[in-house]
Amino acid sequence: MLQSIKSIYADRETFYMAEQKKAVFLCGIVAVCCAVMLAVDGLLLPPYAVKSAIKVIFFLACPLLFCKAAHIDLRPFFKLGKKTAVFSLGLGAGLFLLILGAYALTRNVFDFSKITGTLTENIGVDKNNFLYVSLYISFMNSFLEEFFFRVFAFLTLRRFVSLRFAYLFSAASFTVYHVAMMSGWFGVGPYLLVLAGLFIGGLLFDFLNQ
Repeated sequence: MLQSIKSIYADRETFYMAEQKKAVFLCGIVAVCCAVMLAVDGLLLPPYAVKSAIKVIFFLACPLLFCKAAHIDLRPFFKLGKKTAVFSLGLGAGLFLLILGAYALTRNVFDFSKITGTLTENIGVDKNNFLYVSLYISFMNSFLEEFFFRVFAFLTLRRFVSLRFAYLFSAASFTVYHVAMMSGWFGVGPYLLVLAGLFIGGLLFDFLNQ
């Protein structure tokens, strides 16, 4: 009897250690992928098509490889019932309108002209390819970021750590990822304000996914 109890506790300890290793490895993958994209956005500045290909590798392929190695099934995250799908579409439309409204309210407060200048100078976005880039950002890029920061760095991570840590880690990673991308867009004050907004937005998106 005593031997059986010891065996149970030993099995549990082994299980928890394995879960902790998965959590550390997952956090390491997120940190490395964000660091790579920071270097891409802040130092390498490749053409947008090249940048997009790099993002697919690090924001999609790497998480998928980890989940396959850790025997984590991601399919349940993408199963939507009719009510959930309608709610999600309505929420997305509402958020889209909210972003447009926020732009309308702040267009005279922030100088958004620096953004267009940076996009043109750093990654070659101009009037000839803007339509394609905007469609890519709206659908493919948004999918990559939501998959990476919400499905991988939040919903998957929360299997191995506390819910609070998963919230904070996901939102912080989401914020840090944008640091180099938005460099030069605003002055110091507005820049810090936007970063704070990204962190709060990351928490909100995590909550909605939860």
